[in-house]
Amino acid sequence: MIDIDSLQLILLNIGFAVHHADWNYKNVKSPFARIYLVKEGSAKLHITNGRVQELKPKFLYMVPPFTLHSYECDDYFALYYIHIYENEISGISVLEDLMYPVEINASEIDALLVERLFNINPDISLTHYDPLVYDDTQHLISSINYQSNKPVYALLETKGILYQLLTRFLVLSKNKYEIVDDRVLKAIRYIRKNIDKQITVDELVDICCLSKDHFIRIFKNDMQTTPIKYINQKKIERAQLLLITGDKSIKDIAYDLSFENVYYFNRLFKKIIGMTPSEYRSST
Repeated sequence: MIDIDSLQLILLNIGFAVHHADWNYKNVKSPFARIYLVKEGSAKLHITNGRVQELKPKFLYMVPPFTLHSYECDDYFALYYIHIYENEISGISVLEDLMYPVEINASEIDALLVERLFNINPDISLTHYDPLVYDDTQHLISSINYQSNKPVYALLETKGILYQLLTRFLVLSKNKYEIVDDRVLKAIRYIRKNIDKQITVDELVDICCLSKDHFIRIFKNDMQTTPIKYINQKKIERAQLLLITGDKSIKDIAYDLSFENVYYFNRLFKKIIGMTPSEYRSST
């Protein structure tokens, strides 16, 4: 169950963009979610498993964090864009633990909410629309700091609107782990809550009160991966976030995630992401 009290959403960007066949970017993958409200024209969103979603006026669209996708636009296209970062502190992520519809109808109230969100946050529109530019470290740090320094009344209204827009997708969402054994789910939450610590399979076995072989078997059956591979995947995802939202050295990030050997961290990062941490930081 999602712990609403621990839910922390941070608005990174909101703006209105007009494109003329120039919104064409491939293999975009970021540690934040995107919500779009299309006003005029059309474009295409290519997402995982070969799905192609047409983007049309009067609809809201959502791309969750760490979702590989591409954009295709060959004509006039106008839209509001919203980038949302979730500060995950409870081991449960409302943006990552649920499967959301890509498209929902946008009501008049939805459109008014998006416009209001834009009006009270006029200083965080993108100056460039290429993800390779706006996903960069300094930009994300600046956006997070901007939100933390807003007046309380504006911060509360911003969060309230974000919750309302997210709720529109939540109503139609499904639990990614609804078929997962409760003991595996308990292990998953422990891993994510303690991702900065060293985590062993023996710890997870003790938490779940299972034999080691039985635990590994049901974990692999439910998650289609081993516990160790899942731990490493989540550590590297956290490293991706730290690389583009902070200015810590790669060595410090490795140590913060309890990697005793920075060379092993580099090798694991490249194995999972396809590039080294330094290459990833410079490319985003």
